[in-house]
Amino acid sequence: GRIAMFAFVGYIVHANGIHFPWAMQLDGTPFPSVSNAPEAWDQISDAAKWQIFLFIGFLEFYREVASDKHYMRGGKPGYFPPFDASVIPGGALNYYDPFGWSKNRSEEDKANGLVKEINNGRLAMIGILGFLSEGKVEGSVPALKGIIPSYAGEPMAPFSESIFPSL
Repeated sequence: GRIAMFAFVGYIVHANGIHFPWAMQLDGTPFPSVSNAPEAWDQISDAAKWQIFLFIGFLEFYREVASDKHYMRGGKPGYFPPFDASVIPGGALNYYDPFGWSKNRSEEDKANGLVKEINNGRLAMIGILGFLSEGKVEGSVPALKGIIPSYAGEPMAPFSESIFPSL
């Protein structure tokens, strides 16, 4: 859900040509200036994509080993255990509640907020898939016809070259 919310907002940002003004990579490669979000992803180097996936993999691994219970076995959905400030130089933000806004909320209010977040995540999943569908097959989402530019690439292939050998 949270990833879909990031993807939905990211698609809108890139579709409107908004990007950071500094270089994307250390060699000076700028952020792509395109009007199609999937094309922006295609222009990112595979090394940068690997960094993104490996960082997400580290976060998933850390959540699995540092949580008492997995959310499918009675743990709290959406919970991310805080990083130990003695291990990370300078400390780190708590990803679950970085600014401490939830610590004084009632359990009923937290449960109500969780339902809202789950529903927002579900709607974002529908939204991002609608954007990708309309970009790939024009007219597949009638409400978006003529709004989403066509995309000739492959939205489900994250890397420019396959990581699997040809069989």
